[in-house]
Amino acid sequence: MSEAAKPEPQKLDAAAIQAIFDRSPFISFLGLKVTGVDHAKSTFSARMPLRPELERRAGTKQFHGGPIASFVDTVGDFAIGMLAGGGVPTINLRIDYLRPCVGDYIDATAVVRRAGKSTAVIDIDVFGPDGKLSAVGRGTYSPSAG
Repeated sequence: MSEAAKPEPQKLDAAAIQAIFDRSPFISFLGLKVTGVDHAKSTFSARMPLRPELERRAGTKQFHGGPIASFVDTVGDFAIGMLAGGGVPTINLRIDYLRPCVGDYIDATAVVRRAGKSTAVIDIDVFGPDGKLSAVGRGTYSPSAG
């Protein structure tokens, strides 16, 4: 018996991913904006603005670790999701917080390190407005949109 060939997933561009972000109640609450999509290099970037609900302590402009973790997960997800045609399930996520994220926004860039049939490994770097590395994450995702 031969297995029917699966159609190639449609790669997502920045506008398609931003539309997904805007439709998601949680991601739109975080205010994520797509800042870069590079299919050839398997990289994806986004920005998260600070809002009062995301502060560690009121008035400090310091991001709480929880929203940073959500940001890391979402950016890692769409690094493989842009190649798989949509959001994908997270299998595992690890984050190391290196320094406080302080300022009006944070940026993250994800790089697909390996995209296999059943798992994909993504590295995610988070930077503050000063350009300094604030956190690093590694996520494992199931590379099937759904």
